[in-house]
Amino acid sequence: MNVKKVGLIGCGAIGTVLAEAIERKLVECRELVVFDVDPSKAQKLKAALDFPVMIVESIDELLAQKPKVIVEAASQQAVKDYIAKIVSSGTELIVMSTGALLGLDINFSRVHFSSGAIGGLDAISSAALAGVNEVILTSRKNPKALGVYNQQERVIYEGYAEEAAKKFPREMNVAATLALTVKPAKVKVRVVSDPAVKRNTHEIEVKWRFGEMFLRFANDPHPDNPHTSALAAWSAIKLLQKLLQT
Repeated sequence: MNVKKVGLIGCGAIGTVLAEAIERKLVECRELVVFDVDPSKAQKLKAALDFPVMIVESIDELLAQKPKVIVEAASQQAVKDYIAKIVSSGTELIVMSTGALLGLDINFSRVHFSSGAIGGLDAISSAALAGVNEVILTSRKNPKALGVYNQQERVIYEGYAEEAAKKFPREMNVAATLALTVKPAKVKVRVVSDPAVKRNTHEIEVKWRFGEMFLRFANDPHPDNPHTSALAAWSAIKLLQKLLQT
């Protein structure tokens, strides 16, 4: 079997979970090539692993190692800065910061996004083919996960996914993922900051041509990064497994 290299942009919470999964052989690759604008984070990740890790100092160096798949686990800005170069190299790219993909005019054949902190995207995308009338996302999180400090439950945003992903670039990748799934239909978003909530909760209501759906997900925040759910990292790992088998 041709075991391939994996590239990683961003060595924070999601990148660390992915790297640990590779070390545990949940993902079959022969080397992890990592890049972070903060070199100390890359060094910390490498020091915590026994698995072969190469640290590079630029995207050009990362691409020169010819990874089969690169996982972006950094930021929307990182996606905007590097996506064109990665796509033109022919490398498969998994984007975690999906808000950056909204409005981008790129070839999506090698750009992939996982389901993140939600699921049911297969059913939702199938319904979108027939025709979606309405999609509403209600996300409820602890104020700490949203970077606010209210003492009582409060709706802090109501609008559409594109604006939500810009206003909350780390917290509302779920909204962007839904928007990409049902495009060109619009996703209405409601963000609730609730001090009583311990888990990141997402409720999705879909009304489509032949019925309705209601999906609810309650995820523990990642212990090292309350802005993201642990499920987001594991969904990327599952997608990475799939892409490496092709």
